[in-house]
Amino acid sequence: MPVIVPSWENEIELCAAGNRLIAGVDEAGRGAWAGPLVAAAVILPPPGELGGLYHAVEVAEALAALRDSKMLSPSKREELMGLVRSVAVSVGVGVVSSALLDVIGVGPGNRLAMTRAVRDLGVRPDYLLLDAFKLPTMPLPQRPIIKGDAKCISIAAASVVAKVTRDRIMQELDAEHPAYRFARHKGYGTRTHAEALLREGVSPVHRRCFAPVRAALLGLPWPPRGVESADEGEDEDGEERESQSVMEMDFEEEPLAG
Repeated sequence: MPVIVPSWENEIELCAAGNRLIAGVDEAGRGAWAGPLVAAAVILPPPGELGGLYHAVEVAEALAALRDSKMLSPSKREELMGLVRSVAVSVGVGVVSSALLDVIGVGPGNRLAMTRAVRDLGVRPDYLLLDAFKLPTMPLPQRPIIKGDAKCISIAAASVVAKVTRDRIMQELDAEHPAYRFARHKGYGTRTHAEALLREGVSPVHRRCFAPVRAALLGLPWPPRGVESADEGEDEDGEERESQSVMEMDFEEEPLAG
């Protein structure tokens, strides 16, 4: 299957219609069992106006390495994070804690994190390009793009910022809760994480609205659906691959009854 490369197509079209500040918005951590959900908003200059550390052509070529963050190694994401921050007009980040996700659910939490990221930009965007979702409470023109992080350069940039920011948070949580090895799996539902959850119990940063965590908390039959098929391995940077199995999709939209 050919690799989809993010392009400037949407940004060029919107710039031609008179929009100058176009923000790409994406999130990271939606399907994780633990830790916050993090979103980022990134406004890149138009291709012809790129400046910063390098000549405009060189910056454009460097930004061409942007992909959906899940397709990049951790070291490449860190490199691109620095590049995006050096050339972007503005970068905003929004964080929603696991405790709040338990109250409002992951869907509303996703939209809240994105809204917070847009508000954190410090400037009012003319237009939003979003990965799949619209933000009904945000009174701005917006375009949701399915698989936007793989197709749109601004959304891909936001994907990298959100992922790197969240990974750094999970590394901090790993220092606070070393038994769970959050730095390795970033809170996703891998076999290593499931074993730690059974062995150590539920930590304060676990999402109790997710069925595997709730099962461990209540002593229900284990493993829940999906855990046994978790994909565990290490990439070239020694980071455990995030499982994108059914457990992410089946257990994420159930806020706790209060």
